[in-house]
Amino acid sequence: MVGIVIASHGDFAKGIKESGELIFGEQKDVCAVTLHPHEGPEDFKNKLLEAIKSFESDEEVLFLVDLWGGTPFNQVSSILKGHEDKWAVVTGLNLPMLIEAYGSRLASEKAIDVAKEILSSARDGVKTLPESIDDKKDAEITTDGNQNSEDKKVEEKMVKGQIPEGTVLGDGKIKYVLSRIDTRLLHGQVATSWTKSTHPNRIIVVSDRVSQDELRKGMITQAAPPGVKANVIPIKKLIEVDKDPRFGATKAMLLFETPQDALKAIEGGVDIKELNLGSMAHSKGKAVINKAIAMDKEDVETIEKILDHNVDIVVKKVPSDSNENINNMLKKAKSLLNN
Repeated sequence: MVGIVIASHGDFAKGIKESGELIFGEQKDVCAVTLHPHEGPEDFKNKLLEAIKSFESDEEVLFLVDLWGGTPFNQVSSILKGHEDKWAVVTGLNLPMLIEAYGSRLASEKAIDVAKEILSSARDGVKTLPESIDDKKDAEITTDGNQNSEDKKVEEKMVKGQIPEGTVLGDGKIKYVLSRIDTRLLHGQVATSWTKSTHPNRIIVVSDRVSQDELRKGMITQAAPPGVKANVIPIKKLIEVDKDPRFGATKAMLLFETPQDALKAIEGGVDIKELNLGSMAHSKGKAVINKAIAMDKEDVETIEKILDHNVDIVVKKVPSDSNENINNMLKKAKSLLNN
């Protein structure tokens, strides 16, 4: 695995490393190296070398640095000599860059290739509200980098209703790359780590309640990562979309606020084979099962009904987490709720 050194003036590197792990999970072979006022260039260089030594291998190393031309960059450059074919440096450190690096190194064992992959995310992470501030907005780039322009045009026409009813695209079946129950719906972990690992071209929040809340709908739409559109629709609309052959070019991530909403969609015929249980917020009357999940009796009964539909339930907050056993969680919930 490519080792990653995050280098900065002050504790910026430590803070962004912590933020990255909050979103993507704990990471192996990642070190934050910081420069403080009482330290000189040589001190910083020694820290860099110690960080590299701590990795399982120093063969492939990626340096993410805050500022071009500063002391951290200069010292990274000095140790890069002789390793230009294996090591790489990218400056302008931001959180989208770091998250993309975590995802890219799962697919590539070369630091230079990972460096190439993260550039688009680093640039696309700079956005404005209102959007009119940015009068030089670049063309959108899809998250997976694989959707060609024709596929994108077709998918956009479908959403706008410009493709005649009855048209069959692809095999005529929408592809669900992830179906997830998450009280928070579209947030950092979903918009980054899950999107990077599943490569949707559309995020669909499915909720009767949220679809009638214009404020929340607007916030969700704005939270979509670069190159991915987000929509909020009622459950009935999803059931219709699932049967519409015009959506055959769509790779969708489904987000449900509650297991009850997910069950309604499944009972309506939506072809969900696997359901990710990410978070269920605690409220009065619910038993705390773990740090992310709380259930009441209705939740337990609903999840059991979902399992009866031969849907696999995978319990994890981020892709790198281990799957928790849903049956053990249900047993724990019943025990706590009956006491």
